[in-house]
Amino acid sequence: MYELITGPLFRLPAEASHGIALGTLDLLHRCGLSGLLAASARTRQRPVRLMGLEFPHRVGLAAGLDKNGDHIDALAALGFAFIEIGTLTPRPQPGNPRPRLFRDRKAGCIVNRMGFNNKGIAHAVTRLEQRRSKIVLGVNIGKNRDTPAERATDDYLECLRQCREAADYVTVNISSPNTPGLRDMQFGAHLERLLEAVKQAQSEYEAESDRYLPIAWKLAPDLSEGEIRSICASLMAWQADCIIATNTTLSRPAATPRRIARENGGLSGAPLTGLARQTVRAIRAEVGGAIPVIGVGGIMSGQDGREMLAAGADLLQIYSGFIFRGPGLIGELAEELADA
Repeated sequence: MYELITGPLFRLPAEASHGIALGTLDLLHRCGLSGLLAASARTRQRPVRLMGLEFPHRVGLAAGLDKNGDHIDALAALGFAFIEIGTLTPRPQPGNPRPRLFRDRKAGCIVNRMGFNNKGIAHAVTRLEQRRSKIVLGVNIGKNRDTPAERATDDYLECLRQCREAADYVTVNISSPNTPGLRDMQFGAHLERLLEAVKQAQSEYEAESDRYLPIAWKLAPDLSEGEIRSICASLMAWQADCIIATNTTLSRPAATPRRIARENGGLSGAPLTGLARQTVRAIRAEVGGAIPVIGVGGIMSGQDGREMLAAGADLLQIYSGFIFRGPGLIGELAEELADA
């Protein structure tokens, strides 16, 4: 059924087909036909507890697919254990000029230079409040493109303030390659200021609401060993709740088709598999059992998922693999990892 629906869509420009596919999912869900797609995603439930949250199995949807929270119920019906929406910014922004999304189905890879195109955090919070699904929901937050680096913390805090009641956890995105200067937030004084401010906001909210809101930090795959060591030391010092590794890569591994490799932007999918796994392994070596890790990047099969867990991930997120393989990958991964 997934191939029947998506086969023609792969002949369209990538961003147009993305919108049509999500609209089709919504239509099927409203008609009570989500089961036609979800059948292949039925899983053996093996609950996992992480960040104080209960996940029915280990496989979730990475941020980027549903940026604005407009499709949560339809996506939840496909069998994910959790969904992360975003990246969201305080103010709506259009993102980078089109075309900005490129894919190669045969090679299983995508390059995007979207630039945090989104309707703003307020819109997403409204959508979260309207959702019917009780799936674990993460909100991925960032800064507006025109916000100067010295004021970036204000953007993160504003997003956190607005979404904290509606989110099960929040992810601080400091690793997208498509917003100028954003990756600098992973290092040195930038990171320390942001960690301190976010931790304070988290503590104040807990005191006000008697609810602890977990906060994850999303890192890039293009980090040196020394950078990983330094970042992890800071995250441990500030008692980060989770690390998500990784975002898309600016590198172009050998398996990347030439027509995709020449496009600017972040690469995801099969060519990222080894690099993402290597980054997770390096992070786990630094943090030990102190911080849980969500592994994401190039997870295209059950075997990829098992190897990501072996590298040190506790949960998985998929994006490109889901685009190319559909809900069947959810079931394959959950089944493969049920006894892990």
